[in-house]
Amino acid sequence: MSDATTQVTTPVTGLGTTPATGGAQPKPQSLARASGSMAIATIVSRVSGLLSKLLLITIIGSGTLNDSYQAATTLPTMINELLLGGVLTSVAIPLLVRAEKEDGDGGESYAQWLITMSAVLLGAGTVVAVLCAPLLTGLFTGDADQANPALVTAFAYLVLPGIVFYGLSALLGAILNTKGVFGLPTWAPVLNNVVVILTLGVYWLVPGEISLDPVRMGEPKLLVLGIGTMLGVAVQATVMLPAMRRSGIRFRWRWGWDRRLAEFGGLAFWVLLYVALGFVSMIVLTRVALNGEGALTAYNYQWLVAQVPYGVLGVSLLTALMPKMSRAAAANDVDALVGDLSLGNRMSSILLMPFSALLTVSGVAIGIAVFSHGASGLEGGERMGAALALSAFGLVPYAITLLQLRVFYALKDARTPTLIQAVIVAVRIALLYVFLEISPPDKLAVGVSIAMSLSFVVGALVGQLWLRIRLGRLRTGYTAWTVCLTVVASAIAFAAATGLAWLLVRVLGLEAPVAKAWVEVVVQTAVGLPLSFALLALFRVPEVTPALDKVLRLVRRR
Repeated sequence: MSDATTQVTTPVTGLGTTPATGGAQPKPQSLARASGSMAIATIVSRVSGLLSKLLLITIIGSGTLNDSYQAATTLPTMINELLLGGVLTSVAIPLLVRAEKEDGDGGESYAQWLITMSAVLLGAGTVVAVLCAPLLTGLFTGDADQANPALVTAFAYLVLPGIVFYGLSALLGAILNTKGVFGLPTWAPVLNNVVVILTLGVYWLVPGEISLDPVRMGEPKLLVLGIGTMLGVAVQATVMLPAMRRSGIRFRWRWGWDRRLAEFGGLAFWVLLYVALGFVSMIVLTRVALNGEGALTAYNYQWLVAQVPYGVLGVSLLTALMPKMSRAAAANDVDALVGDLSLGNRMSSILLMPFSALLTVSGVAIGIAVFSHGASGLEGGERMGAALALSAFGLVPYAITLLQLRVFYALKDARTPTLIQAVIVAVRIALLYVFLEISPPDKLAVGVSIAMSLSFVVGALVGQLWLRIRLGRLRTGYTAWTVCLTVVASAIAFAAATGLAWLLVRVLGLEAPVAKAWVEVVVQTAVGLPLSFALLALFRVPEVTPALDKVLRLVRRR
């Protein structure tokens, strides 16, 4: 699924990404129109992704079957990151923009070479991964109590061919972006989600069950779910082929070596090491989570929900700040760079802290209201909701950590982010094993989620200290004061919203858990979020006005 969570987040360096001149340069008006389309597409993608996850858990539940599916579908995304993701973002695309400026054909031959090399690398990696599926399964499941290695392997055989489509989807989308085409690459994941939703409908209609002991590879439901998931990624990649032709790139196989790659070799090494550390982190997380009943599924689902506000608001903020930080770094303007970093940290808190508070107070209610239907049951919904509520504090540190890493990349430093990633991963792995020892199996989802959030808190602190050493004073006191104000405003707002929700439930005399949960979620959202921003305005937080303007623009674009 396009919204699968792997936490192998490939950093975007921003190096060498000076916009091309000439015909390839998109007009500002086109970019403005594209930004509106991208915002809408992002929201639709998140909603359709949540819908597919909701259908999945409703139909197959949150137990061993879903855990096995989650473990298997994580494999192609992570292997793609190792094969192509790091090199693509750190080396290949910046060089494509450079080729558009330097080459007589506007970079067409380089794009052809890039697609050729990527297809060969991804194809070979896919074949090897499929042949080694049992080994990969053993690597991820180990001797976990709740794991079914045979079922994970069966799903892996069906979804691992998606590696080539994940890679080509990202590559073709990035090439289209350099040509000023933004809408289709952003909408393509929505088609992936649609295919998965249709697949789940077919799965529900097909008679029979997926047997767990023994696992039979030829069972219709197993084949429908696995092949349908892979086809969703295939559709996501293939829909971009016509747009490639319309943008002026005609594909032909092109072999050889591009001399410019040698200039970025050291950068690629550190970025790939960054991705490899994330890969190790997810291996450990998966092995630990598979020791708890439904823990892997609960963790993945709570992460998906927590990423919705960041995906819509946090990513937009990073996208807006990255060019400014890159220009300031290129001009050696430390004051401007520090100013952008400080602004980004404060805006991250202003935009995301109210949502973090919402997820904290409404997490259990969200789990019951949204994820307790069908085969999942009330227990499954409560497990996901508890994991969401107790780990939502990591949303703001997560956004700040990613912003800090972008500062280092703007400084053309890929080594330091990898070292910070090493610290984060080391802390995360240690916490995962601590929670494995102290948590009962039915509470392990909470422990895994808290370990992830705490690792981002450590990452934000380490990143701030490292930047302080590198750049000097970072206006940390000003940022801390803004964070404190957002915490106070959010706490007051959601205390009032929670009290109102409690009163309304009592007045209506609701007893059914799902009905009560929906009332709590609706009231806490409708009252808590606006009141949080109103209190920030009342506290005269300087950045709240542009933050509210941004939200209003997003609403108008919908």
